[in-house]
Amino acid sequence: MLLQDANLFERTVSTEEIFRGRVLSLYRDEIELPDGSRSVREYCKHIGAVCIIPILSDGRVIMERQYRYAHGRVFFEIPAGKLDSADEDPLSAALRELREETGAVAGKVTFLGGLDTTPALIDEKISMYMAEELTFTDNDLDEDECLEVQLCPLKTLYEMVMSGKIRDAKTQIAVLKAAALRPEYLSGE
Repeated sequence: MLLQDANLFERTVSTEEIFRGRVLSLYRDEIELPDGSRSVREYCKHIGAVCIIPILSDGRVIMERQYRYAHGRVFFEIPAGKLDSADEDPLSAALRELREETGAVAGKVTFLGGLDTTPALIDEKISMYMAEELTFTDNDLDEDECLEVQLCPLKTLYEMVMSGKIRDAKTQIAVLKAAALRPEYLSGE
């Protein structure tokens, strides 16, 4: 049971937009703390994103290797992308990203929940899905998108998450949720 949270709320006194970019905007707010004192919060607003873990009938997952500039290294992750607009349907966006990045089309989709990525710094919300009953067509990567598609058994991904080899949060959570929903794929290689 959750306790009452009213005594934890912070009230916005003023907001200043510091930077507006294509994907996110940076703000600096003066706030009033629950005890009446004042402080500052710096945070980013994000349009929102989706991710989808595509699982083949043999338990292999369609994964991507993609360079992530902010970290300066290649990540092993599930297909994902930002919403094209704030009112875009997240399921439609997830299916679009899946097809664009991998060429896969889902016959069955399961909603896995939402993910608030870094609540202290950014308001990004990721809607997570699992795709099954896959068929394939051509992919259609964005102009600035470079990635490699790779198949990996869900069991191996689960082990990589548990050993810390996969550090991407959306991939970790989606793999763990998919493993809970499809435990039959954890018994084989």
